[in-house]
Amino acid sequence: MADLIEQPLVMAGEAWADYGLIDSGDGRKLERYGPHRFIRPDPQALWRPRLERWASDGEFVPGSDEDGGGRWQFARPVPREGWPLERGDVRFTASCTPFRHLGFFPDMAPVWEWMSEQYHPGTGKGTAAGGGEFSSLNLFGYTGVGTLALSAHGPVTHVDASKKSVAQARENAALADMTDRPIRWIVDDAAKFAAREVRRGRRYDGIILDPPKFGRGPEGEVWRLEEHLPGLVTDCRQLLDANSRFLFLTVYAVRMSSLALAGLLNEVFADLPGRIEHGDLAMREEQQGGRLLPTAIFARWSNPG
Repeated sequence: MADLIEQPLVMAGEAWADYGLIDSGDGRKLERYGPHRFIRPDPQALWRPRLERWASDGEFVPGSDEDGGGRWQFARPVPREGWPLERGDVRFTASCTPFRHLGFFPDMAPVWEWMSEQYHPGTGKGTAAGGGEFSSLNLFGYTGVGTLALSAHGPVTHVDASKKSVAQARENAALADMTDRPIRWIVDDAAKFAAREVRRGRRYDGIILDPPKFGRGPEGEVWRLEEHLPGLVTDCRQLLDANSRFLFLTVYAVRMSSLALAGLLNEVFADLPGRIEHGDLAMREEQQGGRLLPTAIFARWSNPG
């Protein structure tokens, strides 16, 4: 039976060459994405900024609707088609999307590193059950940066309901010179795909879940997190076994505790060994003594084998 660790954790992302959280405060944050700087709203930045002035290439101005809306305002030219960034061996395109994001989530960087550690703990090179490479499933895979990171360890199935996001993921694979990696690119409703995989008797060594609060599938399927997440996690459990290594679940922009996510995993994964942990994802400001800005909550099951 998996052990539930009740004490929450913080998985903190740090700045790297192509990304950094420069400053935050007064409900906003200033970030650098390669050669460009942007200001975006962030209601969790409750403190005062440390810098007197923020210079940026563009700012996302939110609409009056709490659940979304808004527009970009640019002070300097920014390539509409995006510009390349990299982290390690993975290269990808950043761009200013209508949803205030920039094509990837930098706070996921420590998650990619954690998943790699589950497959290859310490300095050793682990192997999947029965030998060979590890198989991973990335549900709600967005633009594929996590998929490309996982593909270093074996085949990955990347699923997203957005044709545009999957197309961008394929372009990122080409940009990273990873088109020869064993990746299945699938445009589908994540919950329906997982249910079909259960019926097919498929198994995976690792699963990453990054569901939205609300969404629609390619055929108009409606996704509501509180309503549909338990069923999806139950199906994901059926795709894992005692030899699998992890499931990582992240949730953004909800009024929910990470302990609630951990409680769900604790119930569904009760028959498997390993441990269940939970907490916050955060980014650390890159200036000296940088503060941690929370970005999401997570729960994870891991099984060192």
